[in-house]
Amino acid sequence: MREIDEGQSHVDIEQQGHELPPVRQISVVELKELMVSEPTYELVDVRTELERSIATIDGFRLLDHAYHDSLIECDRETPIIFQCHHGIRSQQAAEYFRQQGFRNLCNVQGGIDAWSQLVDPTVPRY
Repeated sequence: MREIDEGQSHVDIEQQGHELPPVRQISVVELKELMVSEPTYELVDVRTELERSIATIDGFRLLDHAYHDSLIECDRETPIIFQCHHGIRSQQAAEYFRQQGFRNLCNVQGGIDAWSQLVDPTVPRY
């Protein structure tokens, strides 16, 4: 496997025939299973601090500037799972990290709202 130079753009990688895999869509049920079975991944919450004050999923960390900088330094094979309120902002964030050369990215379909409905009804809906 070839290391990706951090200065190399997504376009450069695709032009060299190394197309990055798409962001994988996972359900909240799959997320729950991953959280139990897979010990190594980053759980990224792309919502605002105000939204996090209303409802959270244990283990997810708010994507602030410092966490962004820390993630950018990770190995490009690091599994990263993104979630937001409904799955739209988290998809955009996952695509951004894909453009930075990350290859093992997941987006939680339905976000924390689906988590509240299908996995943990104690998490408030908003």
